[in-house]
Amino acid sequence: MSITRYLPQLLAVVFTLFFIALGINPVSREVWIAEVIPVVLIFAGLVFTYQRFQFSHLAYGLMAIWLFWHTIGGHYTFAQVPFGWITDLIGAERNHFDRVGHFAIGLYAFPMAEWLLRKQLCGLKLALCFSLFFIMSIAAGYEIIEWWYAVLEGGDAGVEFLGSQGDVWDAQKDILADTLGAVSALTLLYILRPEYRDE
Repeated sequence: MSITRYLPQLLAVVFTLFFIALGINPVSREVWIAEVIPVVLIFAGLVFTYQRFQFSHLAYGLMAIWLFWHTIGGHYTFAQVPFGWITDLIGAERNHFDRVGHFAIGLYAFPMAEWLLRKQLCGLKLALCFSLFFIMSIAAGYEIIEWWYAVLEGGDAGVEFLGSQGDVWDAQKDILADTLGAVSALTLLYILRPEYRDE
């Protein structure tokens, strides 16, 4: 019996243990709570809807990337994740761990398009467009939530949650990273799922 048959369940168990471990002693408990809310909501949504709709294993794998990545960011705060070796490697002036996280949320365009196509709610072109615009709107909405939380919370917790690290164009670059992730995911779907091209 192949272990890949149970990949979603395996990912769920590993992620649960990972989440519990990183919930112990985070750098800032206030920031951790704010950061893990979307993680918990998405993970719970996937668990509770599993009996009604199963995504492909590739879709679950892509979604898991963001769940793990964002949980790490919540533990350290995104600006303080020990990601310096990448910063040094690319000669950057800031920690780009959050940018990779934004790219990873863009990968959710793959399961979105997969859901639309398997439910036969639309054809391929519309599924690709809707999934791209869905991610872009989520990205813009999240930047507004970050701004709102930073103003409401104030202090160090607000600054850490915002995570702009002094970059005045941080929100726009984050949205671009989300969009590039979505474009990459949808390109992957187009290449690896030729059966959808006839939809």
